[in-house]
Amino acid sequence: MKQLLYLSLLLSLLQSCTKEIEIDIPGYKEQLVIDGSIETGMPPIVLISRSKDIYSPTNLQAFLEGFVSGAIVTISDGTTTVVLDEICSDNLPPGTEEIAAGLFGIPASELANFKLCAYTSFNPAIWGQVGKTYQMKVEFEGKTYTSSTSIVQPTPLQQVYWKSEGGDLADYGYSWGTLADPAGQFDGYKWEVKRINTGLDGQPIDQTFTTTFNPVFDDEFFDGLTFDFFYENPTVWDDNSVPEKYKGLYKIGDTVVIKLSKMDRAVFEFLEKKYVQISSAGNPFATPANIPTNITGGALGVWAGFSPWYDTLICQP
Repeated sequence: MKQLLYLSLLLSLLQSCTKEIEIDIPGYKEQLVIDGSIETGMPPIVLISRSKDIYSPTNLQAFLEGFVSGAIVTISDGTTTVVLDEICSDNLPPGTEEIAAGLFGIPASELANFKLCAYTSFNPAIWGQVGKTYQMKVEFEGKTYTSSTSIVQPTPLQQVYWKSEGGDLADYGYSWGTLADPAGQFDGYKWEVKRINTGLDGQPIDQTFTTTFNPVFDDEFFDGLTFDFFYENPTVWDDNSVPEKYKGLYKIGDTVVIKLSKMDRAVFEFLEKKYVQISSAGNPFATPANIPTNITGGALGVWAGFSPWYDTLICQP
């Protein structure tokens, strides 16, 4: 009887500690998404789309249909002000195919297969220059969105080199670089690569630059230091012809163009959170990350200035 009484009291206690909680999840609200960039020696490019509900289709057609037309996009460096032209990848002005390929990140031979529209200018007076700050204004459907970004001084690598992993991986290794970080200032970096040695068709193996899983880093822990670091080869992860043990490595004979870009703090914070979210997508235990924006007016996205530095790595001992 005592045991039954204790059990009854315990159940009553547990029941009294429960509480029904109602969570009010806000509904989906469509927002404008602005993805703009300008880098040294290149024209500005701004892509504008609408955000999608999480349950929306994710195929290519739905992606292309998300881009908007008819916006007025203005770029100013404080001296020159230019209204950008709206161009589409399937209807480019003659002679601009290679420039557009670099802007869209699509091989020039495939541009006509996509109707990908963006805002840009072939007027070199508004192309990116180190040390300048660029103001962007987007006017669309009665609303105005603004942002500002700077093209900061680039930091070159002291050297780049390839180092064998040894053993049964003697013909394979990572790309290495020596970085002398400027002291007493914020420095944000982005790493991209492209192999230019030719394949069986006589064309360069890679048509565009590729980023690694986490291509951005800052100098929070190495401000003013000089050190060596390595990066993997991101171009082979999806290549089924490459055995698993060689993934992430360059092989002897590869010739790699390294693109190390600098950016201001706001752009770095956007990209850092973006890649964190990409790498943790689908993981229920990952820490949620809200991606910041440097655009005012209620739009999502970023207006980013980059100052790239290039070097060529020949993968030889």
